[in-house]
Amino acid sequence: MGRIFEVRKATMFARWDKMAKQFTRIGKEIAMAVKQGGPDPENNPALRRCFQNAKGVNMPKDRVEAAIKRAMGKDKTDYEEIVYEGYAPHGVAVMVETATDNPTRTVANVRMHFNKEGGSLGTSGSVGFTFQRMGEFKIKNEGVNLEDLELELIDSGLEEIGENSEGQIVIRTAFSEFGHMSKALEERGIVPISAELTRIPTTTVELGEEEAKDVLELVDRLEQDEDVQKVYYNLK
Repeated sequence: MGRIFEVRKATMFARWDKMAKQFTRIGKEIAMAVKQGGPDPENNPALRRCFQNAKGVNMPKDRVEAAIKRAMGKDKTDYEEIVYEGYAPHGVAVMVETATDNPTRTVANVRMHFNKEGGSLGTSGSVGFTFQRMGEFKIKNEGVNLEDLELELIDSGLEEIGENSEGQIVIRTAFSEFGHMSKALEERGIVPISAELTRIPTTTVELGEEEAKDVLELVDRLEQDEDVQKVYYNLK
């Protein structure tokens, strides 16, 4: 009985930790969106996207409002977006998106994570060509005819559409078409679970179970860093 309780407690703490990380990430995105386009979501598409993503991870409304107030306050933190590139063990390409108020600290920590897990931090452009920047929308698969939706969205920049392992519909567009697709979904009354700019690998590396574990340990270590927003890699 005691063992079961410990496992449940560990699972619960892991869930809370993941949720806290998601809230922190979105809070930084809100701060950057407010800085760039102001606090009015009607005139700030980036902030509207943050609201959608906050709703998708069940971020409380008061936390969203608090993030906006902090972004407008005198003691606001100015975050800088910096992308780092490198290699995980076994030649897997990795891109790390960060939002930081201290680039010196962040690059030192990112380099340490790579080194600790047998990878190497590269220079700008060293692996970027391995990934394609795209817009990605996830919507609920409730009463949606996939073929009809595909036809409706082709003129709005649709490049890929399908279902993921969670049963959600995933819509992808070219980076430059993100705004057009966002508007097209809005006009159809479709509220995305999430709407993000992502990086899709154009080539992938296939590894055995033990080698893949080495890569994922680095990814997990990077994702736990407070300055890291997202980690992309081309492990198949």
